Amino acid sequence: MKASTFVYPWDVNGDPAAAERIAGLGVRQVTLASAYHSTRALTPRHPRRRIVTAEHAAVLYPPGARWEGRTLRPYTAGEWAPGDAFGEAATALAHAGLDVHTWVVLAHNSRLGAEHPSTSVVNAYGDRYPWAPCVAQEATREYLVDLAVEAAVRPGARGTELESLGWYGFSHLHAHDKTGGVGLGDAGQYLMSLCFCATCRAGYAEAGQDPEELAAGVRDALEPLWRGDAVDEGWPAVEKLLGAERAAATRAWRDAIARSLQETAVEAVRAAAPAGFRILLHADPVPYHCGANPGVDPEHILRVADGVVVPCAGGPGLLPAFAEVRAAGAVLAANFGIVSGMGGSPVTLAEDAGRAAELGATELRLYHAGLASDQDLAAVREALTAVG
Repeated sequence: MKASTFVYPWDVNGDPAAAERIAGLGVRQVTLASAYHSTRALTPRHPRRRIVTAEHAAVLYPPGARWEGRTLRPYTAGEWAPGDAFGEAATALAHAGLDVHTWVVLAHNSRLGAEHPSTSVVNAYGDRYPWAPCVAQEATREYLVDLAVEAAVRPGARGTELESLGWYGFSHLHAHDKTGGVGLGDAGQYLMSLCFCATCRAGYAEAGQDPEELAAGVRDALEPLWRGDAVDEGWPAVEKLLGAERAAATRAWRDAIARSLQETAVEAVRAAAPAGFRILLHADPVPYHCGANPGVDPEHILRVADGVVVPCAGGPGLLPAFAEVRAAGAVLAANFGIVSGMGGSPVTLAEDAGRAAELGATELRLYHAGLASDQDLAAVREALTAVG
């Protein structure tokens, strides 16, 4: 089974041994970050450093002329990825015999929200989520589509994987996060992720809802969670808390927005890419979910893109929903963590890959070769040898 591992440019640049070491894992492809959010990352084998602090979301290459004069535009990286960091790393990895695909993070950008607050998701209480651009706003959508094209179709890249191409919401891995005191569950996460910016308020009105009454209804629906009452999981819980009619109206607006953005972005990337360029989306088969793996309708998204990357950190249970509707040639990549210290399980990778294949996976994604220890990488090499 073909495997690809995620890599940052700073894992490779300045380390002459990095590309060959990654190739030696037994992967045929790397998914190399070209546009990424802020992070603090280990580089456990780099000859000159051990910590990289990416202070804000940035493109890891020099942005092009298309952004001149525009208010919303990508930020360049600082010293953590200077110049054409992506291009330098991509060249080294290609020389080691690896196919290079871009890894593009889209609707996840705290600096954009801090500098342009009106672009952010606004919850029913009026709180802004600066990390989550509202994908219903026209200027934001234009920015995301153009970023998808430029960051995906980099010189030497043979495909792309688009992350967070859809609704981002309440859930966010944040520095010193203090939001776990109340168990929101599936329903609470959805309700806290509903956007009430001016654009979304207009959208709810078009769906037959008074925006003020809807926001009040969301606040009322959340009260049992703040009290600590037990709440069921899944969409029926949302309908129970908010009311079926109101819940359906929010979905009608949000689903249409996400679908049209995905269709537009994929079409634009495909138009700019060379023949044979493969476009995958990080995706969750539960359409109302938000985040890095935004919810999609499996049948719809597999008609739009060439495949999906599916999170399997909690097991391969999300794969069958895609496998049931996958057409011949579509990619279904099972994404497993291989960093023990971050909850990954490289020692069970061969077994996990086998189970994923049984459930319909056609490829593997490994998160993340640059962050893993030597011991983790040794387990990956052994597993990929067994998988073949």
